[in-house]
Order: sequence, then structure tokens, then C-alpha cells
Amino acid sequence: MNEEMTMSVSPICLKDNKKYAFVRFVDKKKSCEWIIPDAKLSSNNGFSDDEISALKLYITTNMAQLKKTAAGINLFDAFKNG
Repeated sequence: MNEEMTMSVSPICLKDNKKYAFVRFVDKKKSCEWIIPDAKLSSNNGFSDDEISALKLYITTNMAQLKKTAAGINLFDAFKNG
């Protein structure tokens, strides 16, 4: 990833008994958001097709760690410590 690009991972969400999380990438004025574990692009604002392909490869390659990160996020602790 570009050193100026940031990535954030949401806590796990639950809908219709299906667990998922969001992974967001921001690079200057560009941003995109993915839904994991499906590795589905949910929004793209400015990334090229090649960049999206590279980000999808990153997500699929690092899926286990991204899921672990999402599972480890506790919103109540984040607000309490923030």
C-alpha cells in the first residue's frame, strides 16, 4: 500500500445471522470501502480499476488478519478510552 494511504477496519456487524465488517481505504482525496469476508466493493470514490484490483488482492491475501482485527474491536472500550 501507498505510505500515504490509510486503512481502517470496523467492528463485526451482524445482519440476518451473517457476520461482516467494513474495510476502508483513504488516499488523499480517494476512498473506497469493502465488505468482508465477501471482499465486495461497496463504494469507490476516485480509485482506478488497477488500484481497486490491487486493494482486492490485499484484502483477499490478508483476510484472516482483517477478520481478526474486526473481531478484536470493542466499541465500548474505544469510546471509554477515546
